[in-house]
Amino acid sequence: MEFSGPPGSGQPNLFATPDGRVLLTWHEPNGAGGYDLKIAERRQGSWSEPKTVASAKPFFVNWADFPSAVELEDGTWVVHWLQKVAPSTYAYHVYAAISSDRGESWRLEVVPHRDRSPTEHGFVSMVPWEGGTALVWLDGREMRDGGGHGEDGGEGAMTLRFTTLAADGSLGEEILLDGRTCECCQTAMVRTARGLLVAYRDRTEEEIRDIHVVRLEGGRWTEPQRAAEDNWHFPACPVNGPALSARGDAVALAWFTGSGGEPKVYVAFSKDGGAGFGAPIRVDGGRPVGRVDVEWISGGAALVSWLEAGSEHAEIRVRLVGNGGKLGEPQVLALSSEARSSGFPRMVVAGGELVFAWVDPGEAGGVRAASAPLVGAAAPAN
Repeated sequence: MEFSGPPGSGQPNLFATPDGRVLLTWHEPNGAGGYDLKIAERRQGSWSEPKTVASAKPFFVNWADFPSAVELEDGTWVVHWLQKVAPSTYAYHVYAAISSDRGESWRLEVVPHRDRSPTEHGFVSMVPWEGGTALVWLDGREMRDGGGHGEDGGEGAMTLRFTTLAADGSLGEEILLDGRTCECCQTAMVRTARGLLVAYRDRTEEEIRDIHVVRLEGGRWTEPQRAAEDNWHFPACPVNGPALSARGDAVALAWFTGSGGEPKVYVAFSKDGGAGFGAPIRVDGGRPVGRVDVEWISGGAALVSWLEAGSEHAEIRVRLVGNGGKLGEPQVLALSSEARSSGFPRMVVAGGELVFAWVDPGEAGGVRAASAPLVGAAAPAN
């Protein structure tokens, strides 16, 4: 094990820098009844000592809605987290902090959304963009009176919104991307050769919850379009968002669905920056829980990860998939649990290796991270 967080730590997330480093963020108990938000940097095969991004705050610590970090072109770090703003369970806002000295100090705490209502704002995705940070998030400002999660019979729909955050803390225009989405599935965003691509779980009036995408091309956002026609009717949020990985105009999209009454994990490929996707390729072993991630490994293959139920333990599995449909053999990364405490495993490609982060849900468990070389990991393209 290359990295082992303290008991009770969780919500890990990873970001790979262009020069082969990795940033790991997570929450851990601070011994005073609360949590701290931590960050560590992996460089040349070893992890730095953890640094504290924020502490003594009313964090909203949730198994499915976790902090993240990005590094900008000039080396600036931006980290986001969620913070309670009222007693209601789902009354929390997004906060972001900026560091110009690799996490030694943090400045300019910013709330990127203009709405300040005591409703849900979370499930953030960030990528470096035009010298700053692009952000998308699920925004519950229209879901008042209980936040739409059934506390007080809330009304209104969850929305998907976008803005930019400059290194000096200034915000760009806030844009509504979709006026009705699933309430608590993770979002995903990547840069392509054409612009930005965002994937998320939509929600129709008929409770169809399929994966949709929107694209920023030529300075304009497209209308939402369905990535695959699962036609999954599900009258509740499955808490299972999509994942994206891109190289130029080549995109891999992974997601979970329960269409037809059967749980499945799919991956689909695009050659045009997400404007269209090929036929979905099923990768799971028959009992997937979901919680997917995806990373390009070579020009024609991607690695998909997901949680698979077992007779005694759940397994974190990974599988190479060629963009022509050929499947590699599934591999077990680690034993886990279907419990919420096991969280969402994450992975990135950096410096010629795969870096994984997950949560050991045992009594003495916590955040874990390990790496594996990419040598021999390529799969045929068809």
